Amino acid sequence: MGTGPAAGPRGAAFLLAQIGAHAAGRFAERVGTLGLTPADVGLLRMIAGRPGRSQRALAEELGVVPSRVVRLIDDLEGKGLVERRRSAEDRRNHELHLTAEGGRTLGEVSRAAAAHEDALLAALDPEQRGQLRALLERVAAEQELTPGVHPGYRARG
Repeated sequence: MGTGPAAGPRGAAFLLAQIGAHAAGRFAERVGTLGLTPADVGLLRMIAGRPGRSQRALAEELGVVPSRVVRLIDDLEGKGLVERRRSAEDRRNHELHLTAEGGRTLGEVSRAAAAHEDALLAALDPEQRGQLRALLERVAAEQELTPGVHPGYRARG
């Protein structure tokens, strides 16, 4: 009685994990067609949101060691999406900026992300989408998650 395969986990935490894993996989597929990983996308968004920040500041915001950010930025620089510029204030530091190609690519990412969200939340009307977002923001804030920073950066070495 209620112990067969149909009686699997049904709590909100499980559903969040299930939908999150599904959403992450589908998003990775979408941005993969642009030659990017989700980690690339997150960095591009962060750099675009505050151009000129240092690699060290970015590492602190992500909660990772600076060498991890160096590797990630190396990849983006190799793709022609990001450039490092010597800081005029401290020549030991590099400031991070999107290239013109990086800006264009970020526009493509934004369109892909909007299509991804529309597909993922197709079962909800606009009011329900707003309610869901507000509730998830409350949960994230109570859990002291850094807004806009995916915890996956910390999981990789």
